Amino acid sequence: MYSRIILLFLFSFISQISMSSNFDINTKKIIGAKSNQEEWITHGRTYSEERFSGLKQINEKNVSNLGIEWFHDLDSSRGHEATPLVVNGVMFSTGAWSVVFANDASTGELIWKYDPQVPREKAYYLCCDAVNRGVAIWEGKIYLGTLDGRLIALDAKNGALIWEKITVEDSKAYSITGAPRIIKDKVIIGNGGADFGVRGYVSAYDSKTGEMIWRFYTVPGNPKDGFENEAMKLAASTWSGSNWWEYGGGGTVWDSMAYDPELDLLYIGTGNGSPWNYKVRSPDGGDNLFLSSIIALRPDNGEYVWHYQTTPGDNWDYTATQHIILADLMIDGQNRKILMQAPKNGFFYVIDRLTGELISAENYVRVTWANKINIETGRPEKTALGDYEKEDRLVSPGALGGHNWMPMSYNPETGLVYIPTQELYLPFQKDKEYTFKKDNWNTGIDLTAINPPKNLLQLSLLVKSIRGRLSAWDPIAQKEVWKKYQTLPWNGGLLSTAGNLVFQGTSDGELIAYNAMNGNKLWSYDLQTGIIAPPITYSINGKQYLSVVAGYGGVFALQAGLPPKYSGGPINGRIVTFALDSKQQLPKRIANKIMPKPPESMGDEASIANGEKVYHYQCHMCHGAGAIGGGVIADLRYMDKKTHDNFLAITLGGLYTNKGMVGFADKISEQDAKDIHAYLIQRAKETYYLETLNSALK
Repeated sequence: MYSRIILLFLFSFISQISMSSNFDINTKKIIGAKSNQEEWITHGRTYSEERFSGLKQINEKNVSNLGIEWFHDLDSSRGHEATPLVVNGVMFSTGAWSVVFANDASTGELIWKYDPQVPREKAYYLCCDAVNRGVAIWEGKIYLGTLDGRLIALDAKNGALIWEKITVEDSKAYSITGAPRIIKDKVIIGNGGADFGVRGYVSAYDSKTGEMIWRFYTVPGNPKDGFENEAMKLAASTWSGSNWWEYGGGGTVWDSMAYDPELDLLYIGTGNGSPWNYKVRSPDGGDNLFLSSIIALRPDNGEYVWHYQTTPGDNWDYTATQHIILADLMIDGQNRKILMQAPKNGFFYVIDRLTGELISAENYVRVTWANKINIETGRPEKTALGDYEKEDRLVSPGALGGHNWMPMSYNPETGLVYIPTQELYLPFQKDKEYTFKKDNWNTGIDLTAINPPKNLLQLSLLVKSIRGRLSAWDPIAQKEVWKKYQTLPWNGGLLSTAGNLVFQGTSDGELIAYNAMNGNKLWSYDLQTGIIAPPITYSINGKQYLSVVAGYGGVFALQAGLPPKYSGGPINGRIVTFALDSKQQLPKRIANKIMPKPPESMGDEASIANGEKVYHYQCHMCHGAGAIGGGVIADLRYMDKKTHDNFLAITLGGLYTNKGMVGFADKISEQDAKDIHAYLIQRAKETYYLETLNSALK
């Protein structure tokens, strides 16, 4: 008996060693990922970023038998957006604050954890939550971009730090939320921060040493300093005014990339302008290259090859940083090497990835800022409905886009692209008092215009007018084949499989499987928190798994003030993994939070009005428009007595800096802070009255 135990122990030990020592991912293996269905070795599963798996043990006939195999609780309630990687039986994922987790992919057992110790005060300089979208793996190392702009290499076996490099200017409000990509020993990483006045770029670093090999700027700097290359000289001719570079320019490369090994071209998507308002940053016109563009570069040296600009003269935060997919499609009897994207602006683009020529473009959601994309010129035909220079406009899509960062999926067997679309609009109102503020939000639009109505009926109608939609899109015919509406916008990324399935999580906590051909709902599971990350699938020892990082967050959850159905306060994220016929259960979570009775009002009508104004310029980005929290961090209408008593110490003195709530003494006056407090008490009283009335009516 003892010998059997010893043998079993040795077998387990040897298996662990084998599992944790073979992480030699390289160019050849990623190029071959289409035939390696068992693992998920790079962000989009392949260099083409299809997010399609050929696994079909889980299929349309048996998907109803899916159950939880394992789950692992994470340690933050902030947004969770990661795509896990699975290599040699180990899952590598990230949580909020750029923390890395390595788990046994078959059991969920934590192997190691690495916390880069991002300073929590960095939260102020994030537009869109303390999120991270994942890691890269290469020749035994895990690569991570951190919120404070570091690129880090870890030992895949144990999480030990190998090297780290600062990739950003410390004096600017840069951040990194995207996953790195690795091409021929070069780690490619961009950054965010356009809303805070930075200049965008993408960089390549040596995978072994961390030394920077090249950097490509996406917008021009001060012409007096000269231009880094001919591409920047070209870009400068499309900007106007005497000081656009003082605003940073924007154009950050904060998410999407794809790579074609045959053409040896790296494709990147660039972000919005800084500030958003076109007339501020470029008052005399011009397209403002390379904002809101897809750019093809040589990965060896960062050389510019071509570009296509989706939104010339972007005026609405219409980034082109959304997911890029490469495919070969038969179009008009010709096999074309194409690139597909559904950026924020509401149009689905099919582009020749060799030349950058536009092949086709059609709107996938309602669009009011343009009538169409002119195929001959490749340019949008803009409308007066998008021009808010002289008159306020309700523009569709809004600044969060018809599609945001959540990845699409292309299924070559159905020929369809599955898009997590959303029907969102935004009132655009020029900020007539705008002045550029370094390291602060710089939009050039009046942020108080997005304040939701206080009237309960009007608010209800508003909520019902916005929603999400899973769209199955034919990229050749440029039309929607089927669609499924969802209660709220801001739903998760997509995974499609050879089992004729499409998987997606929703903002109100369901993980759903649809029939890939017709959209019929086949299975769902309540994960007790909003899901925005995309699922993945993999196989170990012949057993297929489905996994997703569940955890609500991101810009909509923070700013929009529309909480999911679980409103019991902030909820930590989880990695949840499913398999056929598994039976694990999640522990129950509290779904409702009882509102304490608010204190007596502290301010007069003028104070409350000023507090509302200052709140929407300084606070709503994290705590929600109209002080309606989205369930990620504290809803300020529900403050307890201790928080009320310490309000000035928190808002001005930075009492909660270790939680990500910095002090605002350098941005607002003491009277402003008191006025914000008065406004929040007023909002609490309104909410308390409505909740009390609703409870009485029940």
